[in-house]
Amino acid sequence: MSKLTILHTESSMGWGGQEMRILKEALGMKERGHRVLLAVEMGAKLFNKAVEAGVEAFEVPFSKWRPFKAIRALSRIIDQYQVSIINTHSSLDAWIGGVTSRIKGKPVIRTRHLSTAIQPGLNSRLLYQSLADYVVTTSSCIIPMICKQAKIDPYFCRCIPTGVNPEDMKVQGLDREMFRRQLGLSEEDFIAGTVCVVRSWKGVEDLIRAAAYLKEEKHLKWVVVGGGYLDQYRRLVEQIGLEKTVLFTGHLENPFPALAAMDLFLLLSTKNEGISQASLQAAFLNKPLITTSVGGLPEVCIEGTTGFVVPPSSPQRVANAVLQIKNNEPLRLRFGQNGHELVMEKFTHRGMLDEMESIYDEISLRGRGC
Repeated sequence: MSKLTILHTESSMGWGGQEMRILKEALGMKERGHRVLLAVEMGAKLFNKAVEAGVEAFEVPFSKWRPFKAIRALSRIIDQYQVSIINTHSSLDAWIGGVTSRIKGKPVIRTRHLSTAIQPGLNSRLLYQSLADYVVTTSSCIIPMICKQAKIDPYFCRCIPTGVNPEDMKVQGLDREMFRRQLGLSEEDFIAGTVCVVRSWKGVEDLIRAAAYLKEEKHLKWVVVGGGYLDQYRRLVEQIGLEKTVLFTGHLENPFPALAAMDLFLLLSTKNEGISQASLQAAFLNKPLITTSVGGLPEVCIEGTTGFVVPPSSPQRVANAVLQIKNNEPLRLRFGQNGHELVMEKFTHRGMLDEMESIYDEISLRGRGC
């Protein structure tokens, strides 16, 4: 395989699963001998994360009102570093990056991270057909919709979930115990927890409502790991009187000890989910799962095999599922073991890199007319 220069574009300002995927892939491809460049929005968190990790990154002023400035900036990067292929990630940079790729005669991959519907009609045909040579999704559930609305051949669209790297997931028993002690929890306590960037659609309110249904259940604790919009949920916990039952850690740079300390992992998203990295990590750590039926979540939380799938916005159903898992140790162990085996079979970091590398090579060769 030839060594490529890969340019990722990202107009998002945040730091969540999408941005983490970009950086993990960039580092993996760099280790394989490719040169990887990131063009990100001015002031985006991904820029600093990339620089700290040793990935070459540039700040580009993506703007739908003044696109030509970004096009010129991307064009300079493409020329100066002899970019082989472009990978776009969010809507705005997909438009600008796609147009730039056509101007410069470079092949482009459009990576779609969300599971929400794409805008039908001319918009989708331009973005996913005219301005992309290949589409990568992080969840298989979105592929039929993209192919139908953008009128592209399924051959040019593939699901490649963000994989788990076992080397990153090594957690000592002492780390697990320390996390519990820091929260004032004992070994008797059963922890039902979630790890996410706390946003309105992550289902944190449904988790709190489920906790309210089980308020009298002994030794049951609920833990929300992650930063974001925490204040409104803390207020809700206080209003219901669950301060000793529902605990918030805020952002943790290393969430793996927290995941390892949990007895059960929940992700109750109401929209926007692909195949969740947090649910993959929890499954790798042998945790039984409860998720909603949204997006790609059921591809990891397989009903009756690795956990229970509930409808979105159904806290009573969540409470029932939590009790069923809490009170049945053989079921917990079976779900956990099945989840670990699923991740190792289908969702590893190495597998993700292998598939992305094969697409980069194929599309770049096609772009050179080989």
